Amino acid sequence: MSLAARTQPRQLALALPHAESLTRDNFLEGPCNAQALALVDAWPDWPNRIMMLAGPEGGGKSHLATIWAEIAGARSISAHLLTSENVPGALATGATVVDDLDPATLDHRALFHLMNLAREDGAYVLLTCRLPQTLFDIELRDLQSRLRAIPVVTLDPPDDAMLRALIVKFCADRQMNVDEALVSYLATHIERSFTAARRIVALLDAEALRLRRPVTRALAVEVLRDAAA
Repeated sequence: MSLAARTQPRQLALALPHAESLTRDNFLEGPCNAQALALVDAWPDWPNRIMMLAGPEGGGKSHLATIWAEIAGARSISAHLLTSENVPGALATGATVVDDLDPATLDHRALFHLMNLAREDGAYVLLTCRLPQTLFDIELRDLQSRLRAIPVVTLDPPDDAMLRALIVKFCADRQMNVDEALVSYLATHIERSFTAARRIVALLDAEALRLRRPVTRALAVEVLRDAAA
């Protein structure tokens, strides 16, 4: 290979937006999320008016919360945007989603205010977080006590069948044509997680666009080799 060829800059692919459908029909059901889906479908027959969905990043918590919000007429707010001032508005319809609780970015007093007001008004609240145990050690003791009392429904990491289905779904979201050979290879060579499936599909899409090549098993081998280098 010539020096010019080796030093030629890599052509960048244009990152085009793609949509992930968050409808009920587009939700992938499996053993890892069966209990969480059952909770959404059971509303308003919940064991408690405030419930929590917990699970790994990309595991479907926000998708389920979106489905429930549509059913319940709930408003949704990202946890890091919650303030004492916008609590009444968040509960205006009698149901709200507070998505992705993280003690490091959360206004603890605002969440405490929301939970108190929801109890007074008889409103429904669906909280989502990655690791509920991190919420049990916050300094505001009254809030810590309230959080410990909330029933938690956990989403588990995907099994083999779900991992394959996720790869196919993420490819379909990006309008990528893939075959069984590619899906099987990826499912046995990536970490068994929602995040890993989404990441490898994004990498394949970008590399296929950059090289103007079809998305194949051979391309996946190259992408994973480069990612591990």
